[in-house]
Amino acid sequence: MEIYVNPMKTASFDVDAQKGFTPLCPNELPVPEGDRIVPELNKNASKANWRVGSKDCHNPNGIWVATKENPQFSPVGKPHSDIRWNRHCEVGTKGGELLDGLPVEENYDFMVRKGVENHLHPYGAYYHTLVPVEKTGRHQSTGIIEFLKSWNVETVIVGGLATNFCVGTTAYQLKDAGFRVVVNLAACRGIDVTPTAVKEYVEKMKTDGIVVVENADEIVSLPWG
Repeated sequence: MEIYVNPMKTASFDVDAQKGFTPLCPNELPVPEGDRIVPELNKNASKANWRVGSKDCHNPNGIWVATKENPQFSPVGKPHSDIRWNRHCEVGTKGGELLDGLPVEENYDFMVRKGVENHLHPYGAYYHTLVPVEKTGRHQSTGIIEFLKSWNVETVIVGGLATNFCVGTTAYQLKDAGFRVVVNLAACRGIDVTPTAVKEYVEKMKTDGIVVVENADEIVSLPWG
C-alpha cells in the first residue's frame, strides 16, 4: 500500500514520545518496545514540512496518581481525570524527557505540553480538558490545531506512544478537525490491556477513516501545488 502526500501541506506529529512511556523507565508506564520508535518518527518528519509534538508534563501531586489504596486504573471521578495512573513523565525527570534521537523541544515547530495542572490528565494533544469546561461549554484548546490550520496543513502523519491511548485520541481529534490523518504503525507501540486490544483499536481507526500504514516507506512525498 502506498499513500501520497504533498510535503508542503503535511505535518508530522510525535505524540508523547517520552522515556516515561518506555522500558527505560520501568516504574512509570512502560510500553513494550516504546524506545524503538525514533527511526520511524524521523522518517515521518522527512515526509513533512512541519514537525510538531506533544509531551505529558506532569507533577507528583496529580489527583490521578495511583496509590496503594487507589491502584492504577481505578476511577478518579473528576471531570478532567478519569482513571488513576502510576506517576509518569514528570517535569525535570528522566521520564519526562523526549526519546534520544528526536529533536530538542525548541527545534519542533510546535510543542504541546499537557497535564501540567494537578487536576488535568488529557490523552489527546488537541484539548487540555476531557469534557467541556463549565464557563464556556467548550473544551480548552492547546492551540495545536489552530497552528496547523494557520499554515494550511492538510495531512498529518502521526506516531508516538501509545497507539490505543494518546496516539489514537490525537488522531481522532485531528480527523474531527478536518485533517487527513495517517497513522504509521511502525512509529507507534501500543498497550494490549486485553490480548487483542491494539489490533482491535487499529481496525477501528481504519473503519473510521483514519489512514493506517505499516511503515513510513508506504508514504510517498510528491511536491504538487
